[in-house]
Amino acid sequence: MAASSSDSALLQRVARGDAGAVREVVDEYGDLVWSLARRFTMSDADAEEAVQDIFVLLWRKADRYDAARGSEATFISVLARRLLIDRWRRERRQPDRDDIAAQAAAADGAHPILEHDELSVAAAQAYADLDEDRQLVLRLSIERGYTHEMIASATGVPLGTVKTRIRSGLGRIRQATEAALGRGGVR
Repeated sequence: MAASSSDSALLQRVARGDAGAVREVVDEYGDLVWSLARRFTMSDADAEEAVQDIFVLLWRKADRYDAARGSEATFISVLARRLLIDRWRRERRQPDRDDIAAQAAAADGAHPILEHDELSVAAAQAYADLDEDRQLVLRLSIERGYTHEMIASATGVPLGTVKTRIRSGLGRIRQATEAALGRGGVR
């Protein structure tokens, strides 16, 4: 998506209210915005809604684009990622306790004394107690199957920080479930 000299002024034209420029931005960057939206949403319908929100936000904030600070694609990507992360934080769903309980019941070596519901509640509560940054990287890793590198790229967070957040988040959940099992969460 190399921008030509005419493309470099596209967001400036949008900022001036040029309707043709808005269509050009959608044509030029629609695939980029769609791919970002699809990474952060659970369905095509959610992604379509997010894409609309991103382009509305872009239309409102086009005047903030500074060509000296980066390309239009970079500006749009950063704007989209921020909106998508904010949307996820607002709409984040608690883990479905029934699904967790069903998975725990199917697991080999389940603790015979502890009810599976209690274990799933402990894990869900530990997840809910995590800060939003840890929840985000765990969700992208576990639910979406993203690699650490993909998470770093999608969120703009350094790779080492992504790894640390995943490791510490899983550690806290493990401690909570071990405590529920009566082992005291040693690690």
